[in-house]
Amino acid sequence: MPSVDELMSPTLRALKAMGGSGNNEELLAKIVELEQIPPEVQSVQHTDHRQSRINYNLAWAKTYLKKVGAIDNSSRGVWSISKEGENLTEDEVRLIPARVRKQVSEARRERESTSSNTEELEVVGERFWKDELLDVLRGMRPDAFERLAQRVLREAGFIKVEVTGRSGDGGIDGLGVLRVNLLSFQVSFQCKRYQSSVGAGAIRDFRGAMVGRSDKGLLITTATFTPDAKREATRDGAPAIDLIDGDQLCDLLKLLKLGVKTEMVEKMTVEPAWFEDL
Repeated sequence: MPSVDELMSPTLRALKAMGGSGNNEELLAKIVELEQIPPEVQSVQHTDHRQSRINYNLAWAKTYLKKVGAIDNSSRGVWSISKEGENLTEDEVRLIPARVRKQVSEARRERESTSSNTEELEVVGERFWKDELLDVLRGMRPDAFERLAQRVLREAGFIKVEVTGRSGDGGIDGLGVLRVNLLSFQVSFQCKRYQSSVGAGAIRDFRGAMVGRSDKGLLITTATFTPDAKREATRDGAPAIDLIDGDQLCDLLKLLKLGVKTEMVEKMTVEPAWFEDL
């Protein structure tokens, strides 16, 4: 399993290979391709059961690279490499963890004893609330989780969303219609409250159930998808199935404000110069 430190250089090489930018999924896929990371390593889950171990390590590698200005990310989750990042040598990349530790140490000395590095707090806080949320979701009754999926799809713009809830329905938990401009698509969805990864077999079974009944499929889980499952979902010549894993589900619930409340912290700053002008 590549460590956080070992993923820094591959991250920079992957961004260069993609023309300088890419989203999280594209970046991970390119690193896997360039480093020839085997499927069994890709499939190892992190202990939070909402992401793979390599994805977790990559998240920290990106955080370290961002702290030294080698990469940056937009509000839309697209990562881009900076000029500094393009020019870093392998030896300089290996020194990044020490640089970051020094930055954090200096920042702590400069701030009050109750303060700490803002970005670190954001990352740790994010992981904490997602873990708590997934514990809640995995504890829901099956029918309640299906109704949650129904609500999520409605809030996301689907119409005529129905939960079938019938046994022998081939694994289809519900149906909905997604309208995009002048076009409408019939979508089948399936919900899996898992802790273990969803494999390619589940994707094939779901596809078999939806063929002839809908245009697209959507599979929602509280866990992760194996690399084979992701490849099967987009296999050429077969109806595409969109995948939402536990991490993405948490982000979606936060975005839609369903069961997740975001509190903004108010910060006051005194401006002495303003009073001097009176």
